[in-house]
Amino acid sequence: MTTDRSGEGLAALASDLRTGERGPMRYIGTVRDRIDARDGDIRAWVDDGKSRAWLTAEADALTERYPEPTGSSSDEPTRPPLFGVPVGVKDIFHIDGLPTRAGSSLPADALAGPEATAVRRLRAAGALVAGKTHTTEFAYFAPGPTRNPHDLDHTPGGSSSGSAAAVANGTTPLALGTQTVGSVIRPAAFCGVVGFKPSYGRIPTDGVIPLSASVDHVGTFTRDVDGTALAASVLIDDWAGVPGAADDDAADTRPTLGVPVGPYRDQATEAGERAFRAALDSLERAGYDLVCVEAFPDIDEVNERHNDLVASEAALAHGEWYDAYPDRYADATAELIEEGRASPVSTLVRGRRGRSALRESLAAIATQAGIDAWVAPAAPGPAPAGTDDTGDPVMNLPWTHAGLPTVGLPAGTVDDLPVGVQVATGFGHDERLLAWASALADVVADAA
Repeated sequence: MTTDRSGEGLAALASDLRTGERGPMRYIGTVRDRIDARDGDIRAWVDDGKSRAWLTAEADALTERYPEPTGSSSDEPTRPPLFGVPVGVKDIFHIDGLPTRAGSSLPADALAGPEATAVRRLRAAGALVAGKTHTTEFAYFAPGPTRNPHDLDHTPGGSSSGSAAAVANGTTPLALGTQTVGSVIRPAAFCGVVGFKPSYGRIPTDGVIPLSASVDHVGTFTRDVDGTALAASVLIDDWAGVPGAADDDAADTRPTLGVPVGPYRDQATEAGERAFRAALDSLERAGYDLVCVEAFPDIDEVNERHNDLVASEAALAHGEWYDAYPDRYADATAELIEEGRASPVSTLVRGRRGRSALRESLAAIATQAGIDAWVAPAAPGPAPAGTDDTGDPVMNLPWTHAGLPTVGLPAGTVDDLPVGVQVATGFGHDERLLAWASALADVVADAA
């Protein structure tokens, strides 16, 4: 594939826009040029994103509000952290002025709702919503039109396919997605970008069409870990800052990494396992301590419990819509809802209780083994061929079920397709995870 996927890291771009090294109106023009030139085959953006005139007017209004660059001697208000940064938003988030279709054929009026808190926080930080990005239907498995920027004949992953592909294709430096099983970390791996899923609940999900409220997470896609931390600082509740910013010793601390062994790892493909071992070799050479830990001996039970929970809660979330528009749901989504409706209440209770039980179990194992974080394959392998399936989220599922903060890092390529690793740590320790992630990303970047 010859598509030019060049694009800026979010952190450096945001700094340039705040300090006046770049002008937001000119950069918006660059973004629109890229979408026009690059998105015809990739199809990451719903309706091609906002028009040039619309975005230019928003950038102009933002500049009028914050006319002076950060660091000037003016008494004008300081430019906010994401001043002028264009953002892609998965089409299950409500955004004032844009319809929500959720990758479905249901009427937009039926799905309408107040703007998502995550979107409001981005706007308050100076970001410009460049448009909506494609999703699988209702963030489940029925694929959207998006293609993988690295090979059009391979899936970009799901369900946040458009967000991952837009960042990978250089048409936005930041995009929002969601993860209910593996819908941030997996497409990030398939598209070769950084994906971040925070601890459950640390980014509000109100204003986002739910799939399974007990395990839905809002997450981000960027090209750089520093950019991920910048976005997290705006989006996450009670953000405490990335440790080490003013403390070199803390910044240089290397975590001891737990490597799961057992049936969980057996779910990876041969190619995926080889790539993961290459990443582990790179980490060892860089001086990281790796501890092999028996984890998830009951992974089949965890997988079943999580999938049953998603089905039960999808049936609750979509009850009224499904009753009103049963013929407009894709077969896969309809089957999920019907499965959830047929499940006893005990299935729902079991799934919800299982989340905290798994979280506590992983914390106890980590303490006993003396590890600070877990490292695992971000997907079973590189993106599968074909676009009728979004790939298997099974490697992401237990971390999502436990609600642990997880970052997905590019780790080289297999047959010219990206692969990644995911790193997870204790619940609520998102800031520490992102402090470690920058150095980890540098080590594994070309592992495979």
